[in-house]
Order: sequence, then structure tokens, then C-alpha cells
Amino acid sequence: MLLSAFLLGLMGSFHCAGMCGPIAIALPLHGNTVSQKIFGGALYNIGRTLTYGIMGAVFGLLGQGIQMIGFQQKVSVLMGGVMIVSVLFPALFRNQYSLDKSWFSVVGKLKKSIGQLFTIRSFSSLFFIGLLNGLLPCGLVYMAIAGAIGVGNVGEGSLYMILFGLGTIPMLLAISLAGNVMSLTVRKRINRLIPVLVLVVGLLFILRGLSLGIPYLSPPKQKIEQKFEKSLEKNSANLHWDSKPEYCSIK
Repeated sequence: MLLSAFLLGLMGSFHCAGMCGPIAIALPLHGNTVSQKIFGGALYNIGRTLTYGIMGAVFGLLGQGIQMIGFQQKVSVLMGGVMIVSVLFPALFRNQYSLDKSWFSVVGKLKKSIGQLFTIRSFSSLFFIGLLNGLLPCGLVYMAIAGAIGVGNVGEGSLYMILFGLGTIPMLLAISLAGNVMSLTVRKRINRLIPVLVLVVGLLFILRGLSLGIPYLSPPKQKIEQKFEKSLEKNSANLHWDSKPEYCSIK
């Protein structure tokens, strides 16, 4: 499952080249040497990936809460279904930038903040541009979030989104450094593979939720429950209470 997150990011980065490419090309890379520009581009992408990781933890917590009430398998099937529907009926997901006036206002403020940071040529501004850019609406990110919910764990949800972000870095970093690295024709051909990849990931989540007893792909329900119980025990073990009730320390 975690490997699918990286592959989704890697293949999806060709889609990102068209959607976020203008931002990557226009990045105010700080420094005069190639190494400084690479460092600046890396900071931008690290900031973006960090935002994805935080989002993964939040939505992974949501998935974990759902698991605690016994719906972990249904959630996995549901998230897989959402991915497949997004491929078969893309029109349902096209109006992602105009959901309502309040959301449009939030996006507008984000873009304004990013624009202000573009006027500052520093390494820190590049990092914060990445942090804010990770919050911009993106259909591909929504698919990754569905995966983070489906894994049903805070740590794995965060790792799922981080791996997704890492997968997008090579393409976007190359674009920010070189301006353009692939022809439009090549990008279009690769973009055609992205729906196929999303479809495969969706099927994997559905198989996982059905618990058909297929090793690695669809483990039995008992193994999923045991893994979840071990995760809870591990989280509980990180809390250490002192003998005095008014003190609590975390290992």
C-alpha cells in the first residue's frame, strides 16, 4: 500500500507538471550557484511534502477513529471506490476550485500569501511557499488523502502522504531548475497512465477491505485486526505515567 503512494506521486508528477509547473518555473530560487538553486528547490518541495505529511496524519487519525468502531474494512472499500469513481466519472471532480464561495475565498487568500512570498528571495520563503502550496486544491492530492484514510493509522497515514510527496519531487524539482524537461506530447502520453494507476490503487484498497485471504493483497480480517491492535498498544506504550497523578511524561 505504501509503495502505491510513492508510485502515485511519481506518475502523478507529470500531471503536476501541467498544474503546478508554472509555480515551479516561477520559483524565486535563491543563490547564484547551481548547488544553492538545487537547495532552494529542495526546500520548496520539502515544505510541500511536510504539509502532505501533516494532512496524512490528520486523515489517518480519522481513518483510525473509524477503525476503532469496527468499520476499517468498509472504509478501505469505500476509499477504493472513491478512487475508481474519480477515474470513471471525472466530471464529478472537475469543479474542485469552485465548491463554494467560502472555500474559494480560502484558496484566494492562500494564493495571495504565496504571491507575497514570491517577492522575497530567500531560502525560508521557498520553504513557506512549499508549505502553503501543499494546501492548494488538487484532485491528485485528494486521491492520496483517500489512501491515507484507507490505511487507518496516524503514522502510516502520514507516511503514505509523505511518500506521495516524495514521488512528485523529481519532476517538480527538475522543472524549477530547468524550466522544462519534457515535451508536451510526452507529458500527455504519461498523463494517460495516471487514471490507470489510480484505478489500480483503488482496486488494491477494495481487495484489502474484502479480506479475501490473498497474501499481501487481501489479508484475512483477523490479521488486519491484529495489526490494528498492535498499533494501539504501541501508541499506548509511548505514554508513561509517573507515580504522582499530577505528572505525566511522554517517552
